[in-house]
Amino acid sequence: MDAARPELDAGVRTEAAILVADAPVVVLGGSYSNLEATRSLLASAQRLGVGPERIVCTGDTVAYCADPVATVALLREAGVHVVMGNCEESLGWRGEDCGCGFAEGSACDQASAAWYRYADGCLDEDDRTWMRSLPRRLDLVIGGHRLAVIHGALDRINTFIFASAAESELRRQIALAGCDGVIGGHCGLPFTRIVSGRLWHNAGAIGMPANDGTPRTWFSVIEPLDRGLRIRHLPLDYDFTAAAAKMRARGLPEGYAAALESGLWPSCDVLPAAELARRGRAIPAAETVWDAAAEDAESVPVGETIE
Repeated sequence: MDAARPELDAGVRTEAAILVADAPVVVLGGSYSNLEATRSLLASAQRLGVGPERIVCTGDTVAYCADPVATVALLREAGVHVVMGNCEESLGWRGEDCGCGFAEGSACDQASAAWYRYADGCLDEDDRTWMRSLPRRLDLVIGGHRLAVIHGALDRINTFIFASAAESELRRQIALAGCDGVIGGHCGLPFTRIVSGRLWHNAGAIGMPANDGTPRTWFSVIEPLDRGLRIRHLPLDYDFTAAAAKMRARGLPEGYAAALESGLWPSCDVLPAAELARRGRAIPAAETVWDAAAEDAESVPVGETIE
């Protein structure tokens, strides 16, 4: 829990829910109130033969885009597993801001105030009750491996953990989880890293492009193998033109509406130097084969290789 937000302490669930799967699982990051992308994700999962009982969202179902109520309703009706993100935490307990962890006064902080007011005014008490009921952690048991699904970090919901994070910090976080690895969200960029034989995976986000100069967004498929797991990062195509038009019609920040079309974030305040250097470079689909018993993993990371 963010210590600066004590008003949100009461009622937060800290125990881990458990999902056991013996078949591929689809993982998505923030849907961000992007109804068109969420519909496309569910259709893509169906084509892959993955039902909603094997779809996991790392939180932030509501954020930048125009359809917070419809997006939440679609995910709830589908039966997708969702862990609490900082946006659900803030909206669920009627916080004063999104709790994203942006530096005060930064471009991201200023833009977030507008979409947060809009989303906060759209959601009803039933939506907020659902958000408050979400687990802060879900343990996915797949292929004999246990992965902790969280939003930001194990010890802080709105910590940004990017692909360039120090290996020591990833090791510390995985140790806190007490699992074979962690599936995180929040940063909005897809990546997979193997650290001392353990796994850190982020599927990216479906509601906003990955700052790579293309309007595609990202999700992943985790597949159990005879030994280990196969993790595939896959692009998601959807009607971004319609999603951007609705944002403009509802007076939401132009920078994020334009980002749906250009694939470039309006502000990069949160990005470390390594991620900033890759801005505008199209991300390829990628695959990592992870065998926890092996010294190394066969890996084709998203973006540049990080070892």
